Amino acid sequence: MSHSLHKIWIHAIWATKERLPLIQLNIENEVYNYLSKQFREIGCSVRIINGMPDHIHCLFLLSPQKSIADVIKQVKGSTAHWINENDMTTEKFSWQTGYAAYSVSESQLGKVYQYIKNQKSHHQKLSFENEYEGFMKLYQVNG
Repeated sequence: MSHSLHKIWIHAIWATKERLPLIQLNIENEVYNYLSKQFREIGCSVRIINGMPDHIHCLFLLSPQKSIADVIKQVKGSTAHWINENDMTTEKFSWQTGYAAYSVSESQLGKVYQYIKNQKSHHQKLSFENEYEGFMKLYQVNG
């Protein structure tokens, strides 16, 4: 094969520091648009970004030139800086250190897209903690 093929979809999730509900409805779209712009600038196409005041979900196509850790670090850092620079929250904004990232097969893109799209109704029934525990069980992660 003379060319490399790289098509890895990632479902990433991360939270605000101390899970504070800082991404309120009045800034939500601006934050998601800025996040999307940051992904695109480093070569990652975004399918959807959505979330809650204390965490976000992103579905993006990983750039062949980047690691997941590099992408998430860059996007989180630049977004936190932008939010603070523009005084979008009443207190200093920052993200928690960690994140979760899961690969998504092409056949499951629609299902993951709908899951992310429906975050607000989803979290009326299930807390973030229970959601996280479910992901840990689904992906057989101990911790």
